[in-house]
Amino acid sequence: MKQYSVLYNFGFSAAVCGVCAILVSSAAVSLRPLQERNEKLEIQINVLEAAGMIEAGEKPSVAEVDQMFERIEPVVIDLQSGEKTDIDPATFDQQAAKKDPATSRDAPENRARVLHLPLHALIYQVMGKNAQVEKLVLPIEGYGLWGTLYGFIALDADTTTVEGLTYYDHKETPGLGAEVDNPRWKALWVGRKAYDENWQPQLTVIKGRAGPAAEDPYRVDGLSGATLTSNGVREMLALWLGPDGFAPYLEKFRQARRAV
Repeated sequence: MKQYSVLYNFGFSAAVCGVCAILVSSAAVSLRPLQERNEKLEIQINVLEAAGMIEAGEKPSVAEVDQMFERIEPVVIDLQSGEKTDIDPATFDQQAAKKDPATSRDAPENRARVLHLPLHALIYQVMGKNAQVEKLVLPIEGYGLWGTLYGFIALDADTTTVEGLTYYDHKETPGLGAEVDNPRWKALWVGRKAYDENWQPQLTVIKGRAGPAAEDPYRVDGLSGATLTSNGVREMLALWLGPDGFAPYLEKFRQARRAV
């Protein structure tokens, strides 16, 4: 049997690694636009689901999503003032903004374990007849058991009645904390109230069972066997519905509606 030198073996291995690296890099570059489109589509589907425009678990086609999104107006707002901005929603990346010291701030102490808040946030307005806003879809995030949950909560134009809640990214345990994806649990949120008559956030998750929305408007059943995930949902709602989250924007929105 012919023996090859150590130098030859190293050279051959390096050549194979180089070719493989080029192929993998080329595939990653060529597939990136498709990955970005799929990520955008997943977020759009969750926005539509939170707004009650599609059923939980429904997977509409790209064309159907694009058609339904004609009713949705993305808007970038200033979180602290609640004012709309001129920032282009098509190019705004809220997660990137949160990580940049120039476009974020340290979050106040909170039990959702959110360390940094972006100065601006991307929200979605569902438009109805006569170009009137029917619903608002707001991004929320906070730590569960194993990592951060990212999702949306949708409110009616009255800014308190919950239209839906979804999560599009999380690391929770299948069968336990991952039940945040269960359509039956998500259905429990519809019709609940985010705020009391003094516009203080009251929406929460409890251990055990809550009553129906009409009788027990501020509470939702906890997830069985997933106390820490349930607590995470409760705490992120307290943060994002409060003064450091979307409360300033929602107050501006109510003022504008009263002025019409």
